[in-house]
Amino acid sequence: MATDFIGKPSKRVDGLKKVTGQARYAGEFEVPELTHGVVINSSIARGKIKSIDSSKALQLEGVLQVFTHENRPKLAWFDKSYSDMDSPPGSPFRPLYNEKVQFNMQPIALVVAETPELAQYAATQVKVEYETEPHETNFDSQLKSAYVPEEFNSTPPPEPWGESEEQFKKAAIQLKEEYFHPSQHHNPMEMHASTVHWEGDGRITVYDKIQGALNSQKYLMGVFGLAKEEVRVLSPFVGGAFGSGLRPQYQLFMATMAALELKRSVRVMLSRTQMFSFGHRPKTLQRFSIGASAEGKLQSIIHETYAETSKFEDFQEDVVIWPAVLYKCDNVKLSHQLVGLDEYTPLDVRAPGGTTGIFALECAMDEVAYKAGLDPLEFRKKNYSEMDQTKKVPFSSKELMECYRQGAEKFGWQNRKQEPRSMREGHQLVGWGMAQGAWEANQKPANAKAILSVDGKLKVSSATADIGTGTYTIMTQIAADTLGLPLEDVSFKLGDSSLPEAPLEGGSATASSVGSAVKAVCQKIQEQLLELVKKQGNTDFAGKEVEELDFKDGQMSLKDQPATAVSITELMAQNKEDQLQAEISAEPAKEEQKKWGRYSHSATFVEVKVDEELGTIKVTRVVSAIAGGRILNPKTARSQILGGVVWGIGMAMEEYSVMDNQYGRFINHNLAEYHVPVNADVQEIDVIFVEEKDDVVNPIGAKGLGEIGIVSVAPAIANAVFHATGKRVRALPITLDKTM
Repeated sequence: MATDFIGKPSKRVDGLKKVTGQARYAGEFEVPELTHGVVINSSIARGKIKSIDSSKALQLEGVLQVFTHENRPKLAWFDKSYSDMDSPPGSPFRPLYNEKVQFNMQPIALVVAETPELAQYAATQVKVEYETEPHETNFDSQLKSAYVPEEFNSTPPPEPWGESEEQFKKAAIQLKEEYFHPSQHHNPMEMHASTVHWEGDGRITVYDKIQGALNSQKYLMGVFGLAKEEVRVLSPFVGGAFGSGLRPQYQLFMATMAALELKRSVRVMLSRTQMFSFGHRPKTLQRFSIGASAEGKLQSIIHETYAETSKFEDFQEDVVIWPAVLYKCDNVKLSHQLVGLDEYTPLDVRAPGGTTGIFALECAMDEVAYKAGLDPLEFRKKNYSEMDQTKKVPFSSKELMECYRQGAEKFGWQNRKQEPRSMREGHQLVGWGMAQGAWEANQKPANAKAILSVDGKLKVSSATADIGTGTYTIMTQIAADTLGLPLEDVSFKLGDSSLPEAPLEGGSATASSVGSAVKAVCQKIQEQLLELVKKQGNTDFAGKEVEELDFKDGQMSLKDQPATAVSITELMAQNKEDQLQAEISAEPAKEEQKKWGRYSHSATFVEVKVDEELGTIKVTRVVSAIAGGRILNPKTARSQILGGVVWGIGMAMEEYSVMDNQYGRFINHNLAEYHVPVNADVQEIDVIFVEEKDDVVNPIGAKGLGEIGIVSVAPAIANAVFHATGKRVRALPITLDKTM
């Protein structure tokens, strides 16, 4: 039986449940006497509710209640006292708090009825009158009011170093340009939903779409004054989230409020249109002033970012740190300002800040490379950085040069002609572009529990989530590998607030954080097994430490004496131990980690073909070379990078949330008009994992892959479009009207 799993491709352990419909999502759990809620959203962007007339809706048989700010229960919230684990600085939005309207599509009422169809119809019978006030959703017109936030919950821009302005003026090569990234929405396949099961005696069980069940539990305890034992949150499966599930969304509040008031089970599911009413990747305007020598050595980088946020919270991302992470430059100045608008607070979206910041940075660097007459890859090699200049520390590991080499070789970069419009196939212009990227390799505190039974079955648990990334699978692999058990004898449980505490699943930190806890708790079981064999008086193991043991094929032995193998199940049976269990908290080695810059890296090579007459663009080839530390499961890892590449194609060429400033509302709020890549848009994608060893990032050496797969794709496409057409497109998405 195979028990060596780390680094080996393994099928998803939850795959069968998903393809056979056994996996249950938040809006699918059946509970007794379930009622259904439909949210009513505001039709204005700013003002007050003068009146809400619910009389016609309440006359309908089967309608239980219409909740508004006028009849909601008195709640425990006091501004920040109920904020969640992912709150930015400011004052969190409180649904049904008062008559004020702060943004268009704000939830202002909830209709609860016996059936979803009745609730939907009853919602149309509720009449609302408003007193409107002037609103501000025009990003460009509000740039003049941009401000530096008082508090940063992202990485604050570091203090400037060198003489950036002076050196820019002296530079032989100067680039001064603006780059624009529009608002974008997550659009996961599964809409947000909450099913609240009224258990009686004030206790509820909540099935919620969330990237961390503990966050929803904490939120509900804070808002409704519930004790921990009165609310349990379950989220065993999530149908995509990409950051949209980091914060509890308003359907959770609505469903819980109704269940507690009506003493009935309630489900609230948002529509696709309502998915555009909370959180999105913020639009950014980025200004670069880059100076370089005639030979193409960087002498000055000035990076200014302006990003949208709401009027009530200061949302920020790590947009401006990347020049100091990816390039060596002695004169750097970075700044990040916010533009407050009458809209809901933006939200983390896959690789928040990195996706937008690296897009602009890598397009700008491509322009500098051309001004210097250098091949874009050679330019990056010339300005390669061995140090994270934001913290003035070396990297714990950085195999980016090898990403360059292997990616370029696979792509055939050596055959590229430098001149734009110099490569073609018939009536199609061919463009080859590249970009590099980085993403933080973080470890956060996490807990895990393990129970090993005398029958050889191991159960491991932690209150983390699986948003489709393969968490179930890699945690099962880590546990099975550590104790040398068959994969089928190991199960991993997650998505339950009653399990050992874990951080939100986001930022590519779950494998690092929870994986380290899983390994550590299984090592505790190893120690208990060693004590048992010593207790038996087995002299082979006398005076031995766990580090000297090998766990394989359900047996424990000395590494240098395989013949000492002892069956784990027989050992437990002989000692009359029905089970062994341990629980542990894994903490990052903070002081050691502070000495290093910890990042995964990527080099992305892209081919585009542009119809010379029509301007239509196809991404025909992508090679993505990734240095992501230890690859725990090449199969699920490759899927993560493929997903990032596909999203990068959408970001570069299709995705754009359109704000109608007259009404202050996103108007392409459906999948017919908010375009995402389909099969015909996705051609050949090659993924290369460059071998990389890192003993600093965490005990398992994994850096995380969810974000690094996307960050360098859009700029590589934009650079390829320039190479094909000779036209620089500095504002996403790259639509055909910009290339004709």
